Amino acid sequence: MTAVLELDGLRAGYGRSEVVRGLSLRVRRGEVVALLGPNGAGKTTTLLTASGLLPALGGRIACLGAPVDSRAPHRNARRGLAHVTERRSVFRTLSVADNLKVAARGRPVEAGRVFPALVPLARRRAGMLSGGEQQMLAVEMALATGPSLLLLDEMSLGLAPMIVDDLARAVRRIADHDGVGVLLVEQHTAVALTIADHAVVLRHGEVVLDAPGPELSETPDRLRAAYLG
Repeated sequence: MTAVLELDGLRAGYGRSEVVRGLSLRVRRGEVVALLGPNGAGKTTTLLTASGLLPALGGRIACLGAPVDSRAPHRNARRGLAHVTERRSVFRTLSVADNLKVAARGRPVEAGRVFPALVPLARRRAGMLSGGEQQMLAVEMALATGPSLLLLDEMSLGLAPMIVDDLARAVRRIADHDGVGVLLVEQHTAVALTIADHAVVLRHGEVVLDAPGPELSETPDRLRAAYLG
């Protein structure tokens, strides 16, 4: 499978403070890769840098075969990169339908393609949605851009387990049916590993475990050791 994201020896952080050191990973078309680790491990920093929202301190980042440009993140989006941050960035004063129209930039789109629960909410303002509904909308907005690569940060944050399960199944369908490569940061490792083809665990900004997702699901002690050191 073709790689849609390549990180080689990535060093990332803020100013002179290095948070991520020497991270290498690949995300291929139709593949879900889970980036795991304790709080402060550098997971969100990795996603911000991979999408060009934060300049890399070193190493190489390529999206769909081209270097990621932190000086013009919109170019990365046009190339096929979509990033759903943990802030659930939606236009709160616009309706669900209008949020999707803005994201689609002229492409045909309608609410509920991935999450049918959004269909009856099409005319509701995004600011009036629940946290779970906003997260669904944020994911649908990202997919409305027609991405080849989806970066998804903490999709389950503050959500009910039932909503989290729905989101996880949708992410797996996006990869399987649309061929989208997904790099997923998720605090609930059990949820992440139910859908991940591969998992990378960071601790203090360095890779401490790199293995197939199903393998880690079957060896929780190995995963626990990677978290605790």
